[in-house]
Amino acid sequence: MRSRLWLPTLILSENSVSKKFLESAARHGYATAPVKTTRMPPGIPFIVGNEAAERFSFYGMRAILVVFMTKYLMNAAGQPAPMSEIDAKIYYHIFVSAVYFLPLLGALVADAFWGKYRTVMTLSLVYCAGHAALAINDTRTGLFVGLGLISLGAGGIKPCVSAIVGDQFGPSNQHLIPRVFSWFYFSINFGSFFSILLIPVILDNRTPFSGPHFAFAVPGVFMLIATIVFWVGRKRFVQIPPGGARVIAEIFTRENLKVIARLYVLFVFVAVFWSLYDQSSSAWVLQAEKMDRHWLGYEWDAAQLQAINPLLILVMIPIFSYGIYPAVNKLFPLDPLRKMSIGLFVMVPSFIITAWIESQISRGLHPNIVWQCVAYVFLTAAEVLVSITSLEFSYTQAPLRLKSFIMSLYLTSVTLGDLFVAGVNEFIKLFKNPDGTLKLQGAAYYWFFTDIMVVTAVIFIFVARVFPVRNIVPDEA
Repeated sequence: MRSRLWLPTLILSENSVSKKFLESAARHGYATAPVKTTRMPPGIPFIVGNEAAERFSFYGMRAILVVFMTKYLMNAAGQPAPMSEIDAKIYYHIFVSAVYFLPLLGALVADAFWGKYRTVMTLSLVYCAGHAALAINDTRTGLFVGLGLISLGAGGIKPCVSAIVGDQFGPSNQHLIPRVFSWFYFSINFGSFFSILLIPVILDNRTPFSGPHFAFAVPGVFMLIATIVFWVGRKRFVQIPPGGARVIAEIFTRENLKVIARLYVLFVFVAVFWSLYDQSSSAWVLQAEKMDRHWLGYEWDAAQLQAINPLLILVMIPIFSYGIYPAVNKLFPLDPLRKMSIGLFVMVPSFIITAWIESQISRGLHPNIVWQCVAYVFLTAAEVLVSITSLEFSYTQAPLRLKSFIMSLYLTSVTLGDLFVAGVNEFIKLFKNPDGTLKLQGAAYYWFFTDIMVVTAVIFIFVARVFPVRNIVPDEA
């Protein structure tokens, strides 16, 4: 019940702080520092609304990529020219790795030169152009141009939007940061849930208004909506001014390099988590194609099963925030690093289950997709523990002028994870067994990643014990 009251409470708090906010914004047309209040900042609804629409756009497009590449891709003559499953997985994970590497560029531009708001607005238009390229051209040219523009747009705005959330808070209301990051994550999954259900149906050529062109156009429309929402709220949220070229120099100070080095040790462990997690949109989709997809009286598209993840997120966030975390805190302090450590172990059963599914498929059987749903329960619980927590933790550990940059460094953990998956699949493709068969086939593929996750989780326990924690939020001045 408390989760349902959040938006009305936020709107009430907006009215109570609007006078102080307008006074703070008088000289610039917008506030340049957090308002001193114990309530929710007034700009949060616009940021959360933007995130919900943008994530609808991104995850709707991403949900159908592997299916599009293996079934609907055309050549210049308009004839079918699909990719193999291995090639589709390689290109998919390279694309995701680019999306999560380019935040480094966006963060540097935002923190040093343009500011976060201008960076988000400019690159959002690039983002829209990428969707347009995918919608217009269904060949490899359209695919690569579209994904390249989306990588730049989506990647560039990622660290800025999440850092803007943190910029709204000062010492007086910093206790609300964990709750807002949870709701920020809630908006991500609210948008992605509906897009993952809808876009695969549009792709499937069931009506005159379906097929790849429409399936990629709809996410593009939602990205345009996200851009408009962000523009409308521009005078309602705090805009921390860029720090100039000195921000780049500040990265290389001795103290900040120590902070970056310490954090990146943690990010390497999180990268292994992402190497498993992101395969729910590639290997798991291809696995679902070979399963019995009749469930709850409906024949599901393989890509639609990904909607289980955001649906579970919507359920699990309030359960963890208001139930599990308070209960565990009564037994022992549940700090961010302990949450992340538990989450790494929780991820292991998800791949044990998919390994079992793959073993059944190798025997000529067709397990029902309900088994993959069970795997999603563990994957999503791990996501709540690892992803939400590490997002918040990265912001609070970052130096004040490097918030966007540190958030972008955190996102490169996804890059590392996806490059690892792409590298494993490239190895499978190039180095075959002496008898000509592929390595790591069937269940062995999933057991390989399971073993890596177990080793990573065990080592992380010892690293977390010696990690120096500090909390840094903007001043109300």
